[in-house]
Amino acid sequence: MSLDVTQFLLNAQSPDGAVRKHAEDSLKQFQEQNLPGFLLSLSSELANEEKPEESRRLAGLILKNALDAKEQHRKNELFQRWLALDAGAKAQIKGLLLQTLSSPVASARSTASQVIAKVAGIEIPQKQWPELIASLLSNIHQVQPNVKQATLETLGYLCEEVSPEAVDQDQVNKILTAVVQGMNASEGNSDVRLAATRALYNALGFAQVNFSNDMERDYIMRVVCEATQSPEVKIRQAAFECLVAISSTYYDKLATYMQDIFNITAKAVRGDEESVALQAIEFWSSICDEEIDILDEYSSEFTADSDVPCYYFIKQALPALVPMLLETLLKQEEDQDLDEGAWNLAMAGGTCLGLVARTVGDDIVPLVMPFVEENITKSDWRQREAATYAFGSILEGPSADKLAPLVNVALNFMLTALMKDPSNHVKDTTAWTLGRIFEFLHGSALETPPIITAENCQQILTVLLHSMKDVPNNLLMATHRDDAGESRLRTAAYETLNEVVRCSTEETAPIVMQLVPVIMMELHQTLEAGKLSTDEREKRSELQGLLCGCLQVIIQKLGGMESTKYSFLQYADQMMDLFLRVFACRNATVHEEAMLAIGALAYAAGSNFAKYMAQFYQYLEMGLQNFEEYQVCAITVGVVGDLCRALEDKILPYCDGIMTQLLKDLSSNQLHRSVKPPIFSCFGDIALAIGENFEKYLIYAMPMLQSAADLSAHSTAADDEMLDYTNQLRNGILEAYSGILQGFKSSPKTQMLMPYAPHILQFLDALYNGKDMDDTVMKTAIGVLGDLADTLGVHAGPLINQSSSSKQFLEECLASDDPLVKESADWARIAISRAVSG
Repeated sequence: MSLDVTQFLLNAQSPDGAVRKHAEDSLKQFQEQNLPGFLLSLSSELANEEKPEESRRLAGLILKNALDAKEQHRKNELFQRWLALDAGAKAQIKGLLLQTLSSPVASARSTASQVIAKVAGIEIPQKQWPELIASLLSNIHQVQPNVKQATLETLGYLCEEVSPEAVDQDQVNKILTAVVQGMNASEGNSDVRLAATRALYNALGFAQVNFSNDMERDYIMRVVCEATQSPEVKIRQAAFECLVAISSTYYDKLATYMQDIFNITAKAVRGDEESVALQAIEFWSSICDEEIDILDEYSSEFTADSDVPCYYFIKQALPALVPMLLETLLKQEEDQDLDEGAWNLAMAGGTCLGLVARTVGDDIVPLVMPFVEENITKSDWRQREAATYAFGSILEGPSADKLAPLVNVALNFMLTALMKDPSNHVKDTTAWTLGRIFEFLHGSALETPPIITAENCQQILTVLLHSMKDVPNNLLMATHRDDAGESRLRTAAYETLNEVVRCSTEETAPIVMQLVPVIMMELHQTLEAGKLSTDEREKRSELQGLLCGCLQVIIQKLGGMESTKYSFLQYADQMMDLFLRVFACRNATVHEEAMLAIGALAYAAGSNFAKYMAQFYQYLEMGLQNFEEYQVCAITVGVVGDLCRALEDKILPYCDGIMTQLLKDLSSNQLHRSVKPPIFSCFGDIALAIGENFEKYLIYAMPMLQSAADLSAHSTAADDEMLDYTNQLRNGILEAYSGILQGFKSSPKTQMLMPYAPHILQFLDALYNGKDMDDTVMKTAIGVLGDLADTLGVHAGPLINQSSSSKQFLEECLASDDPLVKESADWARIAISRAVSG
């Protein structure tokens, strides 16, 4: 079989589907029948200079995929599988990989670098392959630049795969020395210098000790700063990426270098290639992020706990930094609106300016306003757009007192620009700026007079509605129009309109009410369009999504105000009819928005929503079955919760179908893991709504909750992201238990829960002893302890007394600084004392 591996690898890339499938199946069969032989064949292929580049590259890729995966459980399986392989086979494979680093073929060297790092990521933490780093470092002294380049690339990947704790300091020093020497200006080969610069980026996490040593740190910083001046654009970009990483990892070590870094970044922003200039701006954005975090810690109650002092780099650089950023705002691209994901110098500069405003507050205003006043009325659209963008960027950070007088003057000007400016770029940015005005400067928490008043609300809404019509909404006329830029304006206008609705008060609500028939009519018109091309259908879907989103915000606002609720609900039948018609259009994004709007309508209509359930149920079921577009599934699960709260026991006729689908979702390996916590939480919502009628689902739901609880209580999170997910899962499980316990309270069937009580208490013990739950989980967990005592009463008393940590857990929660945790614990204490003393 191994003799044919080259041909199979080439055939696996064939344009002929049948040839490709046969080759893929043969490779898979080889892997399953003889894994060591398969991996050895692949590494021989990769190392063999007589083989075609295409087969070598694919051999390396399959090798890499045999060692790593995105999903954590699969990654663990592959790790264990490699560790279990015969030691002789592993040694041969590793020898061939190291040999490939000397290949004259660049793609073979690069692939070998990645595979070596993957093997190192498995073996080095296990104290295996101890000779690897020394072997790589000996390559650095080779004469051939291609060997040095591949070795530095390997060291970079290795630092990405292996955690710093797994490598001893002596080896770290040698790696850093090799990398920094490779970056030096004296290195004549630019490929070597680029590989070294990229390697340093990954190695920075290993350099804690070295950055604490003044001399070593000075040397590293000098070499990085010199590399930003390289004649090669890729090296300059990579060097600035290193500076960005240093700014967040070693913020507290930067003071002596800031003047030089300012000069280097200013030069790059003003005169270098865009890819380099963007990284230079990113350095200052990163410094802002660090200082915002530190200042947030200062302002919290834990002032003394902040490890890092704030050096106020942004405040010191302000007089020179702000003019540099304002210059970038004038470097817009003509067609930047056509690409949703566009990122250019002007956008990066505006984003950084916004972060600067959040960092320094009021101090930025006098530096930006002269630029705004000078450019806002200029004939060139670039100057008007830049001025508007600058003003919008500084609306979060400075105090309302400082901004309110400026905003009150600017509001009319902005509304006029949104109606009359000839440039779509300017209109787009104006709509965005208005949205930020309403978001940050209009609200009950502010002491300044409201921006939106009964006098100007009508004008604001009229202008926003006009700006939506400013571009052709009639999709039948939209054929062959190059209006992608206008759709950005429409999106910005809707977002701003939503912000105005959110800000509205009892006083302005009657004016907002006038929007309802207008938006409904717009949605109705999109549903009446005849046969559409693919492009037109896409535009219609985008518009329907915006309209459903707008209706959701209106429903939440007007449906939640006593003064408008009754008159608003007169529109409920027509609205529901429109939403059901939207579901027939079969577009995931629109389904999300329509589903959210229906959830809001159910909440507003309460038990009266029951009359829509017969028609709506099929779409609810479709949403719960939508594994592929898992966001739709997650939102639908949330809407089931809304329906439970609105309908209470009137949801009972639909519960068999809903519970069946939720249980299927939980059993599926296809469904994205993020949907599982809300599904557990949804069990609690259903139990609360239907009370003791949940009895027939206990035998299905409780075992699932128990196995998920065991898994989540004892899982060791590999990183912060995994810990966040584990805590979301725990919280979902606890919310389910809470809902079930409360649902059965005062029911003669309460005793049916007794068999499950010991396991619930074990789960709470495990959470308490694990010491890694967040405040949300702590609050829900202590609440569940209270629910258990409250529902099961005296029957729960002995179990709680036997629990290993209930007492300490309760005491810890009672002493918590978090008022929500404390409130939950106070209630639990009363319920427990009743159960125990009874």
